[in-house]
Amino acid sequence: MNDVNKWPQLNYSDWSETLKTIHLWTQIVGKVRLKTMPWQNQSWHTTLYISARGLTTGSIPYKNEIFEIEFDFENHELILISTFHQNKVIPLPGQSVATFYKALMDCLHSIGIDVKIHQKPNEMEECIPFHENTKNNTYVPEHAKNFWQSAVNIHNVFLRFRSEYVGKSSPVHLFWGAFDLALTRFSGRPAPLHPGGMPNMPLNVMQEAYSQEVSSVGFWPGSDDFPMAMFYSYCYPTPDAFKEQPVLPEKAFWEESLGEFVLLYDDVIATEDPAATLMDFLQTTYDAAANAGNWDRALLERK
Repeated sequence: MNDVNKWPQLNYSDWSETLKTIHLWTQIVGKVRLKTMPWQNQSWHTTLYISARGLTTGSIPYKNEIFEIEFDFENHELILISTFHQNKVIPLPGQSVATFYKALMDCLHSIGIDVKIHQKPNEMEECIPFHENTKNNTYVPEHAKNFWQSAVNIHNVFLRFRSEYVGKSSPVHLFWGAFDLALTRFSGRPAPLHPGGMPNMPLNVMQEAYSQEVSSVGFWPGSDDFPMAMFYSYCYPTPDAFKEQPVLPEKAFWEESLGEFVLLYDDVIATEDPAATLMDFLQTTYDAAANAGNWDRALLERK
């Protein structure tokens, strides 16, 4: 197998500090997109996307032009692209959250894009304002590149899985709040009011995001409390029978504390065909949600 196609190791203890820095940087960029994009259902207007070089906002309208912000994890720089101006570039190594925030806001202002964002991160216990955060300043290029290359592989499997569904389905996108790459299918039916519970996340945002029945899968790179990268699958609402459904591969398990099925990233990349192993997990956990929730599968799935 060609090296560029391998699924890289993602040992949390090795790259946790780089991950924390990138996570906070994406919150800043994501909030810029949030403030300038037209609203879309389930907060789709806030997310980032996997690109050929890293992570991107995609096209953002602003007055009579378009701009885009991309993390380039190949060349290790942030690129601000706009319709009527030369590209602005910010090198990523050596940037704390505070210096990154100032550099990005200065670049936006220099091309006439005036945007103010909420200064604190969301869905995180520690809420140091961006402009004050000099604590998170680690960026190891190799670790960032490994994450991006793994995300490309995951993105491509998620896209193939998405193609089998003709009901409403989200894009494959990265939510910068929890820093997870996610894909959601919808049954077409309304859901009961969500109780909320995420730290530093407004209740009305959570309730709108889960206003319809969903089956959602994603990839999450881990945290200090759970230092392992993993894939997850959950549904909302969650029928009692959901966790009793058979899923693949054998290494997948039900995590009661999370209320979802989990498959560790390490267990996927240890197999002969990681893409096929991941697809088994995506398909069988969706089957579990659709069967337990009595979804109209004949209407929703491509024949």
